[in-house]
Amino acid sequence: MSAIKVRKNKFGLLSDGTKVHLFTVSNGKMSFSCSDYGCTVTSIVLPAKGGTSVDVLLGYSSLEGFLNSDLCFGTVVGRFANRIGNAAFTLDGVRYQLDKNDAGINTLHGGFDRYEKKMWSAKKVSSRFGKGVRFTRISPDGEQGFPGDVKISVSYYLDECNVITMEYQASTDKATPINLTNHSYFNLKGYNGGDVGSHKLYMDCGHYLEVDKNLIPTGNLIPVTDTPYDFTKTKPMGQDIASVGYGYDNCYVLSHPATTEQPVLFATVTEPESGRKMHVSTTMPGVQFYTANWIDGEKGKQGFTYSKHGAFCLETQAFPDAPNKQSFPDCILRPGQDYHTVTQYSFEF
Repeated sequence: MSAIKVRKNKFGLLSDGTKVHLFTVSNGKMSFSCSDYGCTVTSIVLPAKGGTSVDVLLGYSSLEGFLNSDLCFGTVVGRFANRIGNAAFTLDGVRYQLDKNDAGINTLHGGFDRYEKKMWSAKKVSSRFGKGVRFTRISPDGEQGFPGDVKISVSYYLDECNVITMEYQASTDKATPINLTNHSYFNLKGYNGGDVGSHKLYMDCGHYLEVDKNLIPTGNLIPVTDTPYDFTKTKPMGQDIASVGYGYDNCYVLSHPATTEQPVLFATVTEPESGRKMHVSTTMPGVQFYTANWIDGEKGKQGFTYSKHGAFCLETQAFPDAPNKQSFPDCILRPGQDYHTVTQYSFEF
């Protein structure tokens, strides 16, 4: 691992004078950067033709952009990623009320008091996944309306084989739902590459979750066969996008979910023009495939204006509304248990 370097720089200041840092992890071929503000992955830089490089992650060039945005570019999402119906759940006989920050009815990505707007403690680390940065914070009992003091650790690593590993760990002193993910927006043409409709996607996901008009799962798993939602055979992301409304924003069910701590490869994205590929593996049961339907007009890196479908997200996670759906995989972390999930993004260029 000696070829992998982790560099720490100043990223900016918060209004109260808190110093924000940017860490850059490089293996000599590719690199990624991440910040202790929001536990945010700010860039993934890959080599390109002619000795140049390309940043395949949407976001902002400065801290100010992340401070003022609510689009979750590259941020960690919790305590419960995705949606919880009616902004409430009952656990062990107690009803918990959450923020209604989605359509005025549901909770999305933890509510108004987001993890992405918190400062995290950071330190350089090494593990079997390579070298990188570990971010930690305690989410106190009652934060976002959820029970329990939860100790959270999110680690981002890079290895010699161009694999970025995201490792999530947590423990709690009260039973609580937990569902952590990273909300990176990818475009393998580059952050300024425009529409991702030509990107080819394969997903080993034979079902997706049926949702109601407010995007809350009904509990039914729908087979993808003979529908626009089928990516079990590789096809361009844009091929059937006009058939699904404003774009894809669906939780897919992994056909071969991991039963151990070994991530399962479930997705491959190919950008035909450059030949770049990204493979995604996870220990989680689901993945939200989102085609950046609501970023139109947002000014991003170097002042570039992002457009609808200008990126895609593959957010590995527990199923949305799992606290209210007994038939879904259990998302409750209890005292004495360890929450541990791993997601990996492997790049070819």
